[in-house]
This record gives sequence, structure tokens and C-alpha cells, in this order.
Amino acid sequence: MTGEQITDTCGFVAVIGMAARVPGADGVDGFWDALVRGDELITRFPVPAGRDHVPAYGVVAGSDEFDAAFFGYAPREALLLDPQHRVFLECAWEALENAGYDPAGCDRKVGVFGGSGDTGHFAALLADRAALPGTSEWQLRLASGADFLTSRVSYKLGLNGPAVTVQTACSTSLVAVHVAVQSLLAGDCDLALAGGVTLRVPHPVDEFSDDGVLSRDGHCRAFDAAAGGTVASDGAGVVVLKRYDEAVLDGDDIRAVIRGSAVNNDGSAKAGFTAPSVDGQAAAARLALSVAGVDAAEVGYVEAHGTGTPVGDPIEVRALAKAYAVPPGSVALGSVKANLGHTDAASGVLGLITAVLALRHEVIPGTLHFREPNPALDLDRTPFRVSARARSWPRSSRPRRAAVNSLGIGGTNAHVVLEEAPATPPREAGRPYHLLPLSARTATALRSSAGRLAAALTDGDLAPADVAWTLQTGRPAFGHRGFVVAADARQAGAALAGDGTAATRSPDRPRPVAFLFPGQGGQYVDMGRDLYTHEPVFRAAVDRCARLAGAQLGFDLRTMLYPRAGGHDEAATRMAGMLGGQAAVFTVQYALATLWRSWGVEPALVLGHSLGAYAAATVAGTLDVADALALVLHRGRILGDLPSGAMLAVSLPAGELLPILDDGVAIAAVNGPRQCVVTGPAARIAAVQAALAGRDVEARLLHISAAAHSPLVEPALPEFERLVAGVPLHPPALPWISDRTGQPVTAAQAGTPSYWSGHLRHTVQFDAALRTLFASGEHALLEIGPGRTLAGLARRHPGCGPDRPVVASLPHAADDAGGGGLTMMSALGRLWQQGVPVDWAGVHAGEPRRRVELPAYPFERQRFRLPGQGGTGFVPVDETPPAFDQDHEAPAGELEEAVAAAFGEVLGLDDVGRHDNFFDLGGDSLVAAQYCRLVRDTTGAQLTVRNVFEAPTVAALAAELARMTVVAS
Repeated sequence: MTGEQITDTCGFVAVIGMAARVPGADGVDGFWDALVRGDELITRFPVPAGRDHVPAYGVVAGSDEFDAAFFGYAPREALLLDPQHRVFLECAWEALENAGYDPAGCDRKVGVFGGSGDTGHFAALLADRAALPGTSEWQLRLASGADFLTSRVSYKLGLNGPAVTVQTACSTSLVAVHVAVQSLLAGDCDLALAGGVTLRVPHPVDEFSDDGVLSRDGHCRAFDAAAGGTVASDGAGVVVLKRYDEAVLDGDDIRAVIRGSAVNNDGSAKAGFTAPSVDGQAAAARLALSVAGVDAAEVGYVEAHGTGTPVGDPIEVRALAKAYAVPPGSVALGSVKANLGHTDAASGVLGLITAVLALRHEVIPGTLHFREPNPALDLDRTPFRVSARARSWPRSSRPRRAAVNSLGIGGTNAHVVLEEAPATPPREAGRPYHLLPLSARTATALRSSAGRLAAALTDGDLAPADVAWTLQTGRPAFGHRGFVVAADARQAGAALAGDGTAATRSPDRPRPVAFLFPGQGGQYVDMGRDLYTHEPVFRAAVDRCARLAGAQLGFDLRTMLYPRAGGHDEAATRMAGMLGGQAAVFTVQYALATLWRSWGVEPALVLGHSLGAYAAATVAGTLDVADALALVLHRGRILGDLPSGAMLAVSLPAGELLPILDDGVAIAAVNGPRQCVVTGPAARIAAVQAALAGRDVEARLLHISAAAHSPLVEPALPEFERLVAGVPLHPPALPWISDRTGQPVTAAQAGTPSYWSGHLRHTVQFDAALRTLFASGEHALLEIGPGRTLAGLARRHPGCGPDRPVVASLPHAADDAGGGGLTMMSALGRLWQQGVPVDWAGVHAGEPRRRVELPAYPFERQRFRLPGQGGTGFVPVDETPPAFDQDHEAPAGELEEAVAAAFGEVLGLDDVGRHDNFFDLGGDSLVAAQYCRLVRDTTGAQLTVRNVFEAPTVAALAAELARMTVVAS
């Protein structure tokens, strides 16, 4: 083999995500920083009287803490659960987040492969049975059995790939990686979580024996002349793996590439069952190199098992030397156990993570405590060199490669060969503004998430478009939501740090959307220019309308909407005219609606105001865009040919306004209870305005030079009606509220030409239309067009209510954001925040993006310890359980209080409300069976698990018990 990267990568697997819990460091980043600094992460305790050794252990902070509510566990069930399972579950979640994948939104088969240490948790549960009344032995085994480690992750995260628990002692987690790789290559899964965990609660302190396994001085001195044994440690690690070619195609953040791996067993050719074997280890390494297609000379670094034991290190080095038969000193050899101790079932994956980080950061960490080589290694005659300090390992013309070695008591050996990830060329930034959504299960977690992300954006060089893509597609949408819109990472970081997320609580169910299309008057040159430049869907819709309208307009519509330098004045003149202005408004509305729908924001109903009715009818399916635009152009020509007219907005009810009006002046629109628009000849409108001023009534002229919806249009109505009669008119495909009648448009109305001519002449009944809309549901209102006229009318309407979201697509002409990019992204964020479903892939259609590494979810952990582990029972010892999202209402009456108390007893909760759901609180069928037994023992009621499933809330179950009592009597 040569050092060139080969083109056949079908057998390669990418490492795209990682998570770890290790002693003395916070996550993977903290772990790496400690390795580069050369920190010892082992805790050394005072020497007990009469002992000649230093007690030491790798203590993971918070190993007894868990965010039970996040994963849907009741406190009592979380207490039963083996701490290893709890930590492995959190690491699995964090690893998927680190890879940029949302378990709930992932449409791929995700497998889980891992194993755990033997920590005696089942025995601890048995010893504390008195504190766990009503708990069966089966429940204890279910909570502690190693068999359920991976399937529990699959269940809680909703993953449907293989869930395989691996147990090969110290090599468990690297063997799990190997099995995951094989599963990926066989097509059993598309993503794989692989790793391991060893965690003891409470951690042991004074373990020592004279057999050379454990260190007397509390230090692990791998490969050193002073090595005297290892130090036991807790730890956990999980990596996310994916077929390499798919990872490249999907824009995943590839940390390193697994080119090959191998697993074998020593068999009987060794001194004893627990003894290692040179030949067995060497055979596994050679096989892995062969599978990888890599010559030993091409590997620059081997992360060894390296326990620091007098027997183990010399055998491992001899075995590796047989496999890597290359010149002396050409391969760096290291062992992370010198820093953190021997993490048993987690040691292999933590070695893998170390090697992946070395490739990623171009640094080989030093082997702590190394001073001079152990003479038994004969290191000078091997291919290896060991350094106590971190060494630079920069990229070069040849790909850097590393290997990881892991050995298990009993002889199961694992070896993995890695290669550096390919360099990623920079990509274009895309749109000028980027939406960064954040969500969490609680308001406090949301604030913590914002702070973590702010720090990452401020300190890093992340591309904001990639950050947006990762947050949008790689994070679940929880109930508490916030967002920021920013042009660059630093701006986003500043907004997040300044609490600029406008956090709110999302509704429990998806919120429908109503599209509101305004009439003429708010249009301006350059409305939506950002969108035309950066959004292909919007641009294509505008281009289509420009082609359709070109012949009738006599000019290219786009030169009016988005003029080149020097053409603004001419464009503004055309925009102010009825023909050009109406064509521009319809075009932008149609393009906006098309863009919104491509983003997954589909209207549940539509409502147009005057001219806006044509875009509403197009979206509803009544009119084809070409026919709608033709009618709009004819309408604009009619209004443009009228005598000079004007329109006046008046803050009076229609009933008080009518007596003031002269002949020839009409009410064009009733927009609200005290908001009307009058129309007529310009001179008469001026007189009406003067009269209103004399009465101290607020009135303002609109930027419309024609008297639409007035008697002046009547001569043109027959011709317009004939034109409509020649256009195919279809029944509305979705609810469309008429601004003429205030009621939903019927199929008969939509297909009748006289409806359309009457629409041009008669009063716009927008107030009545809003009342109908508000009575139809809790729709979010989205204005589709320039400005926020309809949004303002809707907000001021008494039927709107303070909690209904009302959002504008484009800014007002006076705003300093006329391009629309900022307003659109802000509107999208607001809709998502309020529970409107968004198709994030549609938002980025045609724009290749990458997933990037972002901070993990801030778990709100609580302490769970059995009494025998120094705890105080089945309630977390440091604080009460966090409240669930639903509103709390106390139980009503003695029966509901009894039901709630029983809920609390089996679930480990102090405060249960009448509407709390047994299963939302963390119950399952097993706990439900325990609950039924409790109820039968205390009340005699023959309650069944099926009853709990059918009536899962306190109030519903109390009602069912009352019914059962009546039937029984």
C-alpha cells in the first residue's frame, strides 16, 4: 500500500459525533484540554492509618445525578435505575446532538451498541428493598440488568436499529465500536451509537492488592520504569458512526474515518484465563491493518491499552511490535489511562475518542508520568516512541493515520485503524440573515442553552448558516422556545448573551396558520430584494409573473421591483401608478406565499383585503396564477383610468361615519369596530378630511390615487365581469374568507363573475372577515405582502386576543430593512416558536450545508441515591422534582386526593395534580401494575392496568373508580 488516499471508500465508516463523562473534566472538550495540558484526572485520597498505599480513584463528578424528567422517568424509577444506564442514556443523547441529529426527527435506522461494568447495582437494590415497598424483584432486575443497557436507549430515544449489548470486560466498548461498524456495513442500521460505561455509586476509595494490578502510589505510569499498576476509574463514552460516503454527502461533521477494525480472542495459548497473549493481540492488530488496507508504516500514532501494570504493558508492546514491524521510533505510542485511570468497559471508546481528537486537533497528547521507559518493554528496539508532552501532528501531503488497541480480561482483543477526516473547503454564506432556533423542556434550561451557544459563537469561528442548519434539523423542538436572527456568528452570540431570544412557551399541538393578503398602498421599490437575490423559490415566482405580465405592462416588472443603480426614480413612479403598483403587489404576494409553502408553512385558511383577494384566491386554488395576474392587470387599468380619486382612513365606526359623507363618497372598507376607509373623488375626500378635523377625528390619506370600491368604478364593471367569465374559476381547495361578505367563500360565489365585479365595487368587510377568522380557531396570522397593515388591524381587533401570534413577512416602506431578509427570518422564527410546523430542509433547498459541533443540552440533573449508597430514599436529596409542563391543579375531593397520593407513592412524587397523566409523569405498564396492586390492597377496588391506560389522569381515574364502586354496590 502507498500513502495515497484511495478512492474506494465503500468500506469506510465516519465518526461524526462524540460524548464522554470522565473524571475531572467537563465533556469531550474539557477532556481534550486536560489531555493537552497533561492534567492528572485521578483523585488521590488521604492514606488511611496503618496502610502503605495511596487510595486513588477516577471519580466522575455528579455520577449519581440524572435529569429524570427529561427522559420521562418518575423519580422512583430513576432511583432504581443503574447509574451506569442513566449516564449512558445521557451520553447517547449528547452524542447524537454532537453529531447534529435529532432522534425524533431522524428518518434513518439508528443502532445502539455498548456495554457496562459489573458494579453490583442489583445487590444494592436488594439490600435496600425495605426502602422500596411494592417493588418486585423483576423490576429490580430490569433496572439493573446489563442486557437492557442499549435497548433502554433505543426505547427512550425512539431508535429502531439494532440494540446490542456487548460484554467483553475491558475491551467492551471498542468491541462495541467494531460490531457497530459491521452493522453499518451490512446495512442493519444507517447511524450507530457505540460505546461503554463503568460507574460506581458511591465510588470505592480503598481498593488495593499486592498482585501488581492496582498502583500503590495512586498513579498510573503507563510504559514507565516506575510503573506499578493501574488506577480504577469511572467513565463513559459514546461515538456516533455513519457510512463514510453518506456522511460526506449529508454534510456531516466528520471527526475521523474508521478504515478498518478487527476483533479476536487469545484462545488457550497463554499462561491463564486472565493473562494477555502476545500472539492474540498481534493477530488482531494485523487483521485490522489488513482490513483497513493500510501498511503499518503509514500509522503515526497508536493509542494503546496501556494500563501501567508490570505484566500487561510489556506483553502489549511486544504484540504491537510484531504487528507494526517498522523502523524503531517511527510510531508514537500513548495511553490515556495515565491521565484518567482504567475505566474498564469504557476504556476502549475513550481511547478511540482520544485518537479521534488527536487527528482532529493535529496534536498527539503526551503520556503522563512518563520519565524513562520500562526496561521490560525494550522500547528502543520497537517501532514506538513515548513522550510525556503533547506533540504537534500537522497535516501533510499524506493522510495521517492512527490506531487504537483494547484488551479484555478473558482474551477478547480489539483493534481499530483511523484516518484523518478530509479537509472541508469553505462554503458560501448563503442568505444574509440566519435563524437560530433554541428550545428546551424548561425555561431555565432554555436560558442555559442560550448562554452555552452564545459562548460557542463568540469564541469560535463557526459559519452562522451551518449553525442555523444544525439547530434547525439536528435538535428537537421542545415546548420552551426562543430564537435569534443574525447576520454573523458574533452578532448571534451577542443577542443570545443579551437574552435576545424572546423566549415563550409553545402550544402543545401544531398551530394552524392563516395567510392575510393586504391590498394596495404599502408597496415600495425593492420590497423583497433580499429574497429575490438569495431565495431561488421567490425569485422563480417573481420571474414567472414578470414573463406573464410583460406584454400588458409594456416593461419588465423586475425593473420596477428591483431596479439597477440609477433606475430608482423611474421605478418609484411606475410603482405609484395603479397598473404597476397592483401588478407589483400581487407578484410579491404570490412569490411570498410560494416561498412560505416551500418552507412547510401551509395555510389552513386565507383572507385577502381588496386587491389581496386575488392572491388569496390563487393560493386557495380558485384562480391560476396567470389568470389571476391578468385580472389584476385589468383591474389596475380600470382604476388607473378613473378620475382623480383618493382614499382616507378614518377612526370612526361605520354607523357614525355614514351621516358625514357627501354624495359620491363611499365607505370603501370597514376594517375594525372603529376603523373605516372612505373613497371618492379627490376633492370630495379632501372636504371630508377637513370636516373630520373640525370634529377632532383622526383621519389620514392613503397612498392610493384611485377611488376603488366607489361609484366611480361602476361604468367599468360590465367589461370586467365579461373578462372574469372567460377565466376558469375553481371551487376553493382550502377555506377562503371573503372580504366582501365576511364569510367563507362558497364554490358558487367563487365561480360567479358577478361576485368578482361586486368585489371591485362594494365595501370591503374586513372587520366581519376577521371575526369569522377568529371564531374559526387559534390560527397564527401571517401577513403576505409588504408592510404590516393587516397585522396591525388584526392586533387591534377585540377578537384577536393577546396570545395570538400576528406576524409580517416584509417590513414597512419606512423601515430600514426593506430587503426583507431579516423580517422573513424573524417571522419564520416567530411562527416556529408558536408551534407552526416548519420544513427546515425546504428552507435550505438547493443550499448545501454542513452540520457543526454545538454545545449539548443543559441537563437539569438531580441526585438519586439509594439509602445504602448514602442517600435518603426515593426522593432526590437536593431538591424537589421539577414541575412538568402542564398547568397544575390540585386534586378535588377525597377520592382524587387518594388517587393522587397513590400516584405519588409509586412514582416518587410529592405533588400530583388532578390533570397529571400517569404516563407523562414517568409511569409505564410495570409501574401501573404496581399501582393497581396498591389500590386493590388499600381500597379493594379491582383496578386493572387497562383501566389506567384508558383513564390515565388523576381526575379520570378517580371517576372510573367511582363508577366501579357504584357498579359493585
